[in-house]
Amino acid sequence: MTDTRYDRAPGDVEQETSSGVLVYTIGLVLAVVLTAMSFWVANTSLLWAGGVALGLTVLAIAQMGIHLVFFLHVTSGPDNTNNVMALAFGVLIVVLVVVGSLLIMADLNDSMMPSPELMNLQMQH
Repeated sequence: MTDTRYDRAPGDVEQETSSGVLVYTIGLVLAVVLTAMSFWVANTSLLWAGGVALGLTVLAIAQMGIHLVFFLHVTSGPDNTNNVMALAFGVLIVVLVVVGSLLIMADLNDSMMPSPELMNLQMQH
């Protein structure tokens, strides 16, 4: 047997217990820092108003990455192919649901409100 090292997530089973606790602690600290940064971005007046949404989006994606790597141990290693495929499928389903919901809500908003011309006719009578 050869001692081949594959792409492993921090805290995988082959590491020692103290190393696993250290990895979880690092993940926790990073998650708390990103959460605190999100609160700061949302409440600061130092950023341009349009940049707040972008900053929160970037911090949310970073937070998801921290959770996937440090806590769920999802990596691109050969033994984690099913995990990555399941994650990709889950992301696809979430995107489809969100985009579909937004499209339906936009269409319903247009369909539910009478046109301004019709509203003016009703107000005149």
